[in-house]
Amino acid sequence: MADFVRKSSVKEEVKKVGKDMRCPDETVEGLDKLVKQLIAKAVERAKADGRKTVRPHDF
Repeated sequence: MADFVRKSSVKEEVKKVGKDMRCPDETVEGLDKLVKQLIAKAVERAKADGRKTVRPHDF
């Protein structure tokens, strides 16, 4: 189950970008997993730079 990504938003964007494209639940779950990985990497980068604030360039 997706924690960070709203299924309806992802499906809406997929249809907007690719009019006849579909987006199964597994796709949203995969995107959610990727978002979690990106957040973890951004946190590590901020820590490595001696900061407690995650900034846009950490992504």
